[in-house]
Amino acid sequence: MARLLSLKDVPNTSREYETTYILRPNTTNEGVAEVNTRIKGVIESMGGKVLKVDNWGKRRLAYEVAKERKGIYIYWLYLAKSGVVEEAERNLRLIDNVIRYLTVKVDEDVIVEARPSEIDDGSYDKAATTAADEEDLFLSRGGEDLLNQNDEDGDVYSDDYPSEDFGGKPREKKPAAAAAAAEPAAAEAAAPVAAEDTKDKE
Repeated sequence: MARLLSLKDVPNTSREYETTYILRPNTTNEGVAEVNTRIKGVIESMGGKVLKVDNWGKRRLAYEVAKERKGIYIYWLYLAKSGVVEEAERNLRLIDNVIRYLTVKVDEDVIVEARPSEIDDGSYDKAATTAADEEDLFLSRGGEDLLNQNDEDGDVYSDDYPSEDFGGKPREKKPAAAAAAAEPAAAEAAAPVAAEDTKDKE
């Protein structure tokens, strides 16, 4: 399909773009692959060249978007003529799993042959695979109940998160009674210092 190109573009060059879109957090790997295949088809069918594609995983959003608090981020870097971005974004608008997208022009008048591509045989498979969300894994293993909670012996953890949940060594525990006694002792130790400071000022 022929398209009217911008007159300011140098002949035989392309523009460099970054497109990032966010998918719903419950999108399966197959669903991610379908969206990626669609965008890849748009770019390549219109003469573009994909330089890089990456799945940044599931991340917490800064604010709620389309009733979602998290999303799967997919990043594309590619070379294309004018009109490709509009077509890619038109397709993204039609996909229910896409809740946000953003395209930025990185450069213009780029010689296509001079820009190497990082794409190999496994690039699209990797971009379709979303890593497990650490927060979801933690909560599914009962992490929410472990936060700021005493164990059966009345001991408390020295940190909010027991490191066993992250594959580390157990954190040092201290008895609840010792933890409570430590606070008055610290206050008494600070009292003489405060009294000396008052004498110095007089």
